[in-house]
Amino acid sequence: MRARVGAASTVLWVNEIRRARTNDVRAIRALVQPLAETRVLVAKDAVTYYEALQEFRVVEDDRGKLIGCGALHVMWEDVAEVRTLAVDPSVTGRGIGGKLLETLLEDARELGVDRVFCLTFEVDFFTRHGFTTIDGQAVDPEVYGQLLRSYDEGVAEFLDLDRVKPNTLGNTRMLRIL
Repeated sequence: MRARVGAASTVLWVNEIRRARTNDVRAIRALVQPLAETRVLVAKDAVTYYEALQEFRVVEDDRGKLIGCGALHVMWEDVAEVRTLAVDPSVTGRGIGGKLLETLLEDARELGVDRVFCLTFEVDFFTRHGFTTIDGQAVDPEVYGQLLRSYDEGVAEFLDLDRVKPNTLGNTRMLRIL
């Protein structure tokens, strides 16, 4: 299924948002690279993308170029995080990021997740999609204690641990209840 996005004068045809495949990892890294350089997203090793590949959704344009990606990482029975949401700068503002986010939220619903969390500099974007800024922890102390056992750096960011502060300085913690 293809969809039109953008104003009439700048129509872009995109293929259906789909699950990522191993041959998408290079393109995902290429999308993330400029955002990592400006510290909007955290750079990751290729192996990290391969290990989390089943969490990713991607979208291609009508030429087969990957123009957007995003991941949903389940942290606990009722909490997941939107990660690595990125859109090619040449097509931002055309609704691609919003479509990816809504797809990830639908994935969360299908998995039984009630709350979706993000750490972001794009507060306005996430606010438009029903997220609200939160202070403190989004989980109770018992779950917090369990999550401390995770080796995942994203979980450490979610828990606001000191060891990851340099990577997240200045971003905003947001939550959406489904």
